Amino acid sequence: MSFIFLSPPIQHINSHIADNVGVELYVLRLDLMHPQVNGNKWFKLKYNLLEAKAKNLSTLLTFGGAYSNHIFATAAAGNLFGFRTIGVIRGEETLPLNPTLSFAVEQGMELVYVNRQTYRQRHINQLQEELKQRFGEVFIIPEGGCNLNGVRGCTEILKTAAGFDTICLACGTATTLAGIVLSLNLEQRVIGFPVLKGGDFLIGEINSLLQTYLVSGLPAPVDFLASWELVCDYHFGGYAKVNEELMRFCQNFNKEHGILLDYVYTGKMFYGVIDLLQQGYFKPGRILLIHTGGLQGNMGMTQLLK
Repeated sequence: MSFIFLSPPIQHINSHIADNVGVELYVLRLDLMHPQVNGNKWFKLKYNLLEAKAKNLSTLLTFGGAYSNHIFATAAAGNLFGFRTIGVIRGEETLPLNPTLSFAVEQGMELVYVNRQTYRQRHINQLQEELKQRFGEVFIIPEGGCNLNGVRGCTEILKTAAGFDTICLACGTATTLAGIVLSLNLEQRVIGFPVLKGGDFLIGEINSLLQTYLVSGLPAPVDFLASWELVCDYHFGGYAKVNEELMRFCQNFNKEHGILLDYVYTGKMFYGVIDLLQQGYFKPGRILLIHTGGLQGNMGMTQLLK
């Protein structure tokens, strides 16, 4: 399945802020792997699609909000690889559809809207059985691709990225962070930047994902856990919360380095890393920032801020 995806380049960032503290700063450009199914989204979907195919299931059903990168990527991947797709969307339908949902429909995804109370039950067997009764035999992918298949895919992200002391990335469900922790050596560490307010709740989620994966029998590059931590101070008010300061930072970063950042995830992490560099938080060494894609979300955020 991966033949249509480009190998992500690693780009050096010329930053006097980093130079002043002896840090070499690099970006893993997962956003350049594919125009539609890029970033960490492909890695979280890959083994889910392979399992669905192995089980002869031709319909994917998944969950997300109205601006979800995961909904966007699943719709595109389904169209690319010949799956019917169904997206269960949190909240009521709003017309005209926003750019994310318009794209999903163009890719052939059927949208089903549920109220927030029902949506909170998306992990419960009863709701999933009701959906299967309604749509037939479907392969269910959790919101954000947060399952062991998603973790497995994310263990492959750093295959071509050796020699870094610290890996930094934005966190939503933290599936990506769990996969990366399972693929490092003991001298490396991972720093996750939750984009949700009160993101320290992810500590328990990450520990559970890691321990479950280690006993699952699924392949992992290593059989130990690298060190990791969360920095929860750069959520800008919570998930999908954006202000002018963050938008200016992302726009200036693009002008200076030629890298577009999304406002919901990667932009917040980049902002946090630069701020921590100014505070002397990092020891001298080589830091790799993971650009997890999601640039399509900027269209929706720009609309909301108008």
